[in-house]
Amino acid sequence: MTLRVGWFATGRGEGSRRLLTAAVDAIRRGELDAEIAFVFCNRERGEHEATDGFLDLVASFGITGLTLSARRFRRERDGARSRPGEPLPPWRAEYDRRVAELIAQHPFDIGMLAGYMLILTPEMARLHPFLNLHPAEPGGPAGTWQEVIHRLIERRAERSGVMIHLATEELDRGPPVAYGTYSLRGPGFDSLWRALGPSAAVEGEEHPLFQEIRRHGAARELPLVVATLRAIAQGRVRIIDRRPVDAAGRALAGGLDLTAEIDAAVGSSLAE
Repeated sequence: MTLRVGWFATGRGEGSRRLLTAAVDAIRRGELDAEIAFVFCNRERGEHEATDGFLDLVASFGITGLTLSARRFRRERDGARSRPGEPLPPWRAEYDRRVAELIAQHPFDIGMLAGYMLILTPEMARLHPFLNLHPAEPGGPAGTWQEVIHRLIERRAERSGVMIHLATEELDRGPPVAYGTYSLRGPGFDSLWRALGPSAAVEGEEHPLFQEIRRHGAARELPLVVATLRAIAQGRVRIIDRRPVDAAGRALAGGLDLTAEIDAAVGSSLAE
């Protein structure tokens, strides 16, 4: 049975467009037995030029586009902004209820959060299974991709990865569904670690080591999304009771290792 995907994005940058395009291309090539039931965006037209471009892309693919401005919703209720590490403000639960009503008209099997900049409320996370992309392997650092890289350097980590996990109310800590890893040692990395010297950190994002880690991680994000959706469509991974299991129904405590598939998709694109 064809997998029906509900796609969620804020559409604020090139990454959102590339992720959606990668999924659509894989579907059109017959590499992914899925259809995108809709794309939901928490911005509306006119709020941001980049998001307008993303919504144009959605329309060009012939996909149903759904929008509800979180910014307008908050301002109409004189609500407080969400702050990291603090409970979500009350208006967020009301907003997610409205989103749930909006998407209820478009049934889907799994939600894909691809550059969606809102944390799901517990009620929404329980309503459907949602997948979230995170720029670290299972058990790796939490936070944005910038924060992840800084922590990898501080720890002098020997490897990193990219992961798809189930979205929960606990940011970046939902059960891993699938992942891929890569080494932070060897050609291309060793000389950069040596140049770092005794320092355990770098300032900003301009350091060559920071940029090389980001290059390797970013190259694997699109293949991971496609490979994970394909594994779900093929039944290699299933979501039961908000937990990932394999084809035989056994728990996948650490997620499905898709490193080989991701590396094959990346191919020689990371060659020096």
